[in-house]
Amino acid sequence: MLPWLHPEPHDWWSVVELALAEDIGSGDLSSASLPAELLADWYIEVQADGILAGLGIAAHLMQPEDDDPPSCDLEVLAQDGDVVRRGDVVIRGRLPASAVLSAERTALNFMMQLSGVATLTRKFVDSVAGTSARVVDTRKTVPGLRALQKYAVRCGGGFNHRMGLYDGVMLKDNHIAAHGSVAKAITAARRVASHLIRIEVECENAAQVEEAVAAGADVVMLDNMDPFMMREVVKQFGDRVLLEASGGINLDTVRGVAQTGVHLISVGAITHSAPALSMHLELKSR
Repeated sequence: MLPWLHPEPHDWWSVVELALAEDIGSGDLSSASLPAELLADWYIEVQADGILAGLGIAAHLMQPEDDDPPSCDLEVLAQDGDVVRRGDVVIRGRLPASAVLSAERTALNFMMQLSGVATLTRKFVDSVAGTSARVVDTRKTVPGLRALQKYAVRCGGGFNHRMGLYDGVMLKDNHIAAHGSVAKAITAARRVASHLIRIEVECENAAQVEEAVAAGADVVMLDNMDPFMMREVVKQFGDRVLLEASGGINLDTVRGVAQTGVHLISVGAITHSAPALSMHLELKSR
């Protein structure tokens, strides 16, 4: 079974190798006491219900090397995006005990963090079920982990917003203030953006939305608008431009926001505040 939900996040292996090097440093002093020939059967078990993400990282870290004994192996028992329950074993294998223990924490750190993002995302997605709204992420990610966290959002059933400042234009309040108006900001952005790039504008009231739509915005973010104002904006402009709700939306409020008819709901919490999904690795030496 392939652990990744394709497409895989960009350049994930370099992030993982950096994390492993951060932990091992000049050498694993604890595992150095173990005989090199000592083999261990190991498995990773989920300790809470949730959505799985990051299993491919564990498979990468626990893959037998060419010079390991022939009896070493790896068995992947699940796939990213799967619903998992407490007690589920998602991956197992046999390796030199020192190799397992050196990679254990790095594998669990990634799996627990990413599965936490996927799990919280799924809660938001489930909360808007039956509406036309999509739950999307933001750039409020852990530095260095953006591609992986945004991958985990997809594992949870959410959708990705722009990956960074390079693949989409978003004109926020400070951009508008610098340009002098919504229309001037959009016109200036059109001059420098590729024809394939969408332009999104952050608006705080209906007047700004009207100005943004008239100036040719592709997406309008309704920033911290109350549901009543959102509903009116949707009635007036919902068939002319994509409307994205944003700002302080949580699990208690997200369904009400979705019911206004907005097309997108961006939630920073699914990446910056997701609690880890508990897991552990167990082994038995042979």
